[in-house]
Amino acid sequence: MTSRHFPHPNRAALALAVLLAAGTAGCGIGTTGPVQAGAPASGVQRPGDEAGTVRLYFAGPYGTRPVTRRTDAPLAPQQALGLLLDGPTPAERERGLTTHVESRAAGRLTATTSEGAVDVVVPLRVSTGDLDVTAVSQLVCTAAHADVPGGRPAERVDVRIHESGTRAATPWTLRCGAGGNATPVTG
Repeated sequence: MTSRHFPHPNRAALALAVLLAAGTAGCGIGTTGPVQAGAPASGVQRPGDEAGTVRLYFAGPYGTRPVTRRTDAPLAPQQALGLLLDGPTPAERERGLTTHVESRAAGRLTATTSEGAVDVVVPLRVSTGDLDVTAVSQLVCTAAHADVPGGRPAERVDVRIHESGTRAATPWTLRCGAGGNATPVTG
C-alpha cells in the first residue's frame, strides 16, 4: 500500500494566499500617489440669495420642487409670486412640474414685507380648501426664498397667509420647511 502525503494545513493556506495575492496583483490599479485636481470643493450658494436668481416652488410628481430661474436682480416676494402665478416654463412642464396656485389668484394676490416676514393676502380661503396644501407650500416657500428684509435664512422667514382677500388679525403663520413644505410656526 502506498501512502499519500498531504500537505500540512498551514502550508495549504499559505499556498492559497499566495495564489490569491498573485491573482489580484494584476487588477490594473496602479500605485500612484495623490493627483492634483484643482481647487477644493466649496459650498453651493442657496438659489435666490445671490443677485441674478430666484427660487420658485412648483408641484411635481413627488411633492413640491424648487426651480431656480435667472433674474436681473434679487426679486421681492410680490415679484417672485408673480412668476409663480405665470406657471412653469415649457421646459419645467416637461420635467413634470405644475402649479396648484390657481390663475384666478392672479392680480388679487399681494405680498408685503417686514423685517424677517412676508404677509401674503390671497383671494381664496385656506380653511375651506379653496387653496390646497400644495398651493400653500408653493406660496410660502416661494415668498420665503425671495428678497426679504432682515437677512434671515428662508427657513426662518415667517410667511403670514391672510385669506379671503383681506388682512386678518390672526393669519396663518407658516415657514418653508424641509422638502419645500409649509409648516406652522408654533409658540
